[in-house]
Amino acid sequence: MALKPDRVEHLTDLSFFMNAIATRGQIVTHSTSSEGSGAAMDDSAALVIVATGSGDSPAGLLLNDVVDLDLTRQHINFAKDEVQKGSKVLLLRRGTVVTDNLAGTAAAGAKAYFNNTGQITSVGGGANTTQIGRFLSKEDADGYAKVEINIV
Repeated sequence: MALKPDRVEHLTDLSFFMNAIATRGQIVTHSTSSEGSGAAMDDSAALVIVATGSGDSPAGLLLNDVVDLDLTRQHINFAKDEVQKGSKVLLLRRGTVVTDNLAGTAAAGAKAYFNNTGQITSVGGGANTTQIGRFLSKEDADGYAKVEINIV
């Protein structure tokens, strides 16, 4: 799964930590087992997790790869936007992305939802009732589609 560099970021959020490995382009949700308090930017209890799809409240689209590396042997690849597990992650709340993190077929103008693996889908209902945006294109030959993200 990947994000192409062709994206517009209107609103991003850097106030959440992530304690699991994840790939950029996934939809992450607020962790209900641990919630941050107040406006503290460094509250380690402000966690996000990869969407489980069971009525979760979306926090945003992950803009970093979250990796688990032995930092005594190698360093983070900053050119790939990697962050170490347990670190802060950058979330896109409003903007447009070109991604292949899709489930099902994309159609221009269709509403965008997320499924239980953090993929973007045009199928709503069941656990996928929260709209996260709208598709701005259909999938191209490589499986990428342009999606407007609008998480309020």
